[in-house]
Amino acid sequence: MNTPPYRVLVTGSRTWDDVTAIGAALEQAVIDAGERPVLVVHGACPSGADWHADHYARWMRGKGCAVDVEQHPANWRPGGIFDRSAGFRRNAEMVEAGADVCLAFIKNGSRGASHTAKLAQEAGIPVRRWTA
Repeated sequence: MNTPPYRVLVTGSRTWDDVTAIGAALEQAVIDAGERPVLVVHGACPSGADWHADHYARWMRGKGCAVDVEQHPANWRPGGIFDRSAGFRRNAEMVEAGADVCLAFIKNGSRGASHTAKLAQEAGIPVRRWTA
């Protein structure tokens, strides 16, 4: 029987640069998961919290931890037209997919990360917040 992964939804500012906070949060998630594998879910931003969480999770996997990554990039230009709401829709989809915990790394009141944390909380997902 396959054990479902412990889903860790990471949301954060594009300018988040505190790798230590992200690493400590992901390491705690691995502890919290117990025997379950960990799946780090994020929005695939090429900078900030998503980028750091992705790289830290992959580093952990390289060290033998049962950690994998699931990316959810926003479709910013469907049909070649810029869509300002794409990130918010993507965030809602990640929350709807479910998670065991949401790690929110919010810098300067990031609207996207704050929105995702709020949606997660409303969905009954425990939210752990870091702010800068």
